[in-house]
Amino acid sequence: MGLLLLIRLLLPLLVTSAISADPDAFIGVNIGTDLSDMPSPTQVVALLKAQQIRHVRLYDADRAMLLALANTGIHVTVSVPNDQLLGIGQSNSTAANWVTRNVVAHVPATNITNIAVGSEVLTTLPNAAPILVSALKFIHSALVASNLDSQIKVSTPHSSSIILDSFPPSQAFFNRSWDPVMVPLLKFLQSTGSNLMLNVYPYYDFMQSNGVIPLDYALFRPLPPNKEAVDSNTMLHYINVFDAIVDAAYFAMSYLNITNVPIIVTESGWPSKGDSSEPNATPDNANTYNSNLIRHVLNNTGTPKHPGIAVSTYIYELYNEDLRPGSVSEKNWGLFDANGLPVYILHLTGSGTVLANDTSNQTYCVAKDGADRKMLQAALDWACGPGKVDCSSLLQGKPCYEPDTVAAHATYAFDTYYHKMAFADGSCNFNGVATITTTDPSHGSCIFPGSSGRNGTFTNGTIAPSANSTTSGCHSQKFHNFDALANSFFIGVLLWTVLLI
Repeated sequence: MGLLLLIRLLLPLLVTSAISADPDAFIGVNIGTDLSDMPSPTQVVALLKAQQIRHVRLYDADRAMLLALANTGIHVTVSVPNDQLLGIGQSNSTAANWVTRNVVAHVPATNITNIAVGSEVLTTLPNAAPILVSALKFIHSALVASNLDSQIKVSTPHSSSIILDSFPPSQAFFNRSWDPVMVPLLKFLQSTGSNLMLNVYPYYDFMQSNGVIPLDYALFRPLPPNKEAVDSNTMLHYINVFDAIVDAAYFAMSYLNITNVPIIVTESGWPSKGDSSEPNATPDNANTYNSNLIRHVLNNTGTPKHPGIAVSTYIYELYNEDLRPGSVSEKNWGLFDANGLPVYILHLTGSGTVLANDTSNQTYCVAKDGADRKMLQAALDWACGPGKVDCSSLLQGKPCYEPDTVAAHATYAFDTYYHKMAFADGSCNFNGVATITTTDPSHGSCIFPGSSGRNGTFTNGTIAPSANSTTSGCHSQKFHNFDALANSFFIGVLLWTVLLI
């Protein structure tokens, strides 16, 4: 028994991996549409362009969105919603019709590169599991018939909860009850050169661990060497939850003798708001996680098992979705609100250009709440005098005269000076009565520098107008799998922690 266990642990290390580095590792975003004031497809595309987002995942194949994405060069993953899966998995002709209508009709103008068939089917729609591989094969056959199989790959996103005994990663394996699906699925991905799609949520792993997983470990924050988690079977050091989950999937595949299927993370993120039971769903933590994730991917850091081989990742998600069911946090995973305003400003120095446009243009200098009126007046006088700010908009009858308060007028003068000085250090201080904010202070016809108004277009291209969209997709049902995912992770970490003591 001991020898068999040893062989099981060492086998993945002895198998030569054929996974190669991807020179084009990317960060993309998921686009959900459960908003009460959903921007129009053209407005969504304008935001994508402004933020230099070059990869998106749709939860369906909405025609209006695909038309808006035409001739942009943006790489698009379209999806077969779960409610269409049974029909496609049982009928080759239904699959062919779906491809004709939703893919062939849009390429090459729209750069469709992947088709995601269903979402977390094994854990959210298990009755469809027996036809999942058939659905992938039927869709792929339709692509072959249209000579599109070389440019468009087919896969299906999985919840990471299908991985059991995930800590340490070298002991991970897929839930054996799904072997009749996973084995042929992985062989299909291998034969077609496709990726294993995986949804990775360190937030939920942290939440359910009851303090066993440190917050810094979940957020990619630096850990001292004595706090790093060490896989005692491989002696690989893990400094974040994300890498550990991805490597667990790699090891789980290797136990099924699949070593050359790369992983792409189709969903990962952190909520910026939660109720009292989710105190770590905050803008600061969401900012830290997503900023570090972006940097981790684009720096080609890779994982301990596959260093230097970056795992391309789609952030969940572009917009906050106020119509999402479930807890408060379910509605607050977005990078932007429906007006195209950033929920927080990502810290992306050195990470490249994607999503970096807002690091300066979307900040404003405003008067501090409760600041001394006399000090505000003195600072206002300085800004409009020696500071050489054009304060003509504050004159009576001009757009920014109302509200006629020292604080409101000072805010306009402070922000104008701040932008005039190109956000230089110290340019938003004014003897301590000013502060930087990400909230656009524009109101009515009073338009502040850096913005054309809350209902218009920012100077860096971030859009705000909105219109209803007919798009409706099938999102990951991650909150349905919370307990199963977290329990597997928690038990593994608990055992791993004992080994490290």
